[in-house]
Amino acid sequence: MAEHAQIAALRKQLVENLRSSNAHADFAQSIKDFPAESRGKRPKGAPHSPWEELEHMRIAQSDIFEFSRDAKHQSPKWPEGYWPPQPEPPDDKLWDRSVHQFCQDNESLCSLIADEANDLFAPIPHGDGQTLLREALLAADHNAYHLGQLVLLRRLLGAWNAK
Repeated sequence: MAEHAQIAALRKQLVENLRSSNAHADFAQSIKDFPAESRGKRPKGAPHSPWEELEHMRIAQSDIFEFSRDAKHQSPKWPEGYWPPQPEPPDDKLWDRSVHQFCQDNESLCSLIADEANDLFAPIPHGDGQTLLREALLAADHNAYHLGQLVLLRRLLGAWNAK
């Protein structure tokens, strides 16, 4: 019984790490009211624009989610398949779609993790040793890192008004 409670607590913590912030801004705060004119800009010395960071986060999280659930999933080619082809979004609608898709995939990943029918520790059958636990930790870590990059870009662009 105690082991079941521990696994439930682990699932809850993994989902919390993917959905919210504990020690930093969360996704919603990071993209809220992001000025359209700043989305495609690369501040001096920065290798990526906010659009590139957002799209990279969306693509990587989608890849992690799809790999975790679908043996037929084909990952994008590394590294070019994980980044958009240009620093600016083609239009505001594409920025909004990327935000929406990131949120949708995040919720789907959280549902996969929360589902007790999915063993967090079992190797993913079509992988080479990865587990759902490993993929959840990878997604949370990757998202947190790139959210930090996104916030830094907003600060450098003078577009961060955190309160």
